[in-house]
Amino acid sequence: MKKWILILLTVAIVGGGAFVYYARNANAEPLAIGANAPDFTTTGALAGEEFQFSLADKLKAGPVVLYFFPKVFTEGCTIEANMFADATAEFTAAGATVIGMSGDDIEGLKKFSVAECRDKFAVARADDKIIADYQVRMAPGLAMTNRTSYVIDQQGKIVFVHSATQPQGHVTGTLEKVKAMSKG
Repeated sequence: MKKWILILLTVAIVGGGAFVYYARNANAEPLAIGANAPDFTTTGALAGEEFQFSLADKLKAGPVVLYFFPKVFTEGCTIEANMFADATAEFTAAGATVIGMSGDDIEGLKKFSVAECRDKFAVARADDKIIADYQVRMAPGLAMTNRTSYVIDQQGKIVFVHSATQPQGHVTGTLEKVKAMSKG
């Protein structure tokens, strides 16, 4: 009997340690408003065509809406991409560029850029460093991001953050912010 209690106690301690490790390594909090947006260059896709995306270069043209999503062709990510595609003209009118970011491979992103982004905005590969720098890791050891949207101004500062598991609210919040920025 003592042996089983000792085994159960050991399992509870190890399991608790694993939970703490998981919680620490999955980013619970996104970058704060006012933080410098980490610069990066990565591979992206627009209308099924591969290209190199540079945040610094894109910021020269205006604010950037950088939205992280977990996985191409999943229900929530498809809904979110469709919503961003529907609003692309409004983002463009406000002077902003939308770029979706995911840990998926470039072949999947190329297909997603056509089917779900409807050739209206680019999606790009979020490698392990980008995921860590933007504090959007869904789970330790996975190259999957949580659903977090950032608006980055031309000075490279984060001016808006929306982090929620549901796709609703990401487009409306980021669009409101870039419209307010274009008026001010």
